[in-house]
Amino acid sequence: MNGSSRRAMLRTTASAAALVAAGFLAAAPAFAAPAVGQPAPAFTAVDSKGKQHSLADYKGKVVVLEWTNHDCPYVKKHYQANIPALQKQAQDAGVVWLSVISSAPGEGHVDGKKADELTASRNAAPGAVLLDPQGTVGKAYDARTTPHMYVIDAKGVLRYAGGIDSIASAKLEDIEKASPLFKTAMEAVVKGQNVAQATTRPYGCNVKYKS
Repeated sequence: MNGSSRRAMLRTTASAAALVAAGFLAAAPAFAAPAVGQPAPAFTAVDSKGKQHSLADYKGKVVVLEWTNHDCPYVKKHYQANIPALQKQAQDAGVVWLSVISSAPGEGHVDGKKADELTASRNAAPGAVLLDPQGTVGKAYDARTTPHMYVIDAKGVLRYAGGIDSIASAKLEDIEKASPLFKTAMEAVVKGQNVAQATTRPYGCNVKYKS
């Protein structure tokens, strides 16, 4: 390794360590992670409008789960740049997109009214926003960061779990340089194809579960 490569590696390591220390990358112990290629964990949760949703309700449909927290700079980046378009793409393809808020009260949790206001203000188009203040759904999926993305196929099998893209950055300009891991996975599942990178590293702010 030459001197330039060594310095670049050290800068990357230092940057990642700083993000972990600031709470922007997951460093907390993981829960039991669901296995890609196996049935996705069943769940039931109430959305921002008070309607109950269960995974079983969507048998025969592709389902996207997106963990979110409006205070997170990584979430702000992607809502400003590409999540609304991805949600519209999913909607046009018949995919059910469920945004999930597993933040504890006082740690980014919002009520239904605030969640709907955020959806409108960001020109977002999820199928529903699920409120998970106890963290039940998040822990079942081992959701670690906001965002953390999952794709479930029409048979209820988990086909993708991981990051929205390949560059762990809150900078808008990095989106164009990143590999669109989640988008590629969603498109493959819609087409009934295998997902080449089915498990990737999520990045973002830690999901702050209720203790």
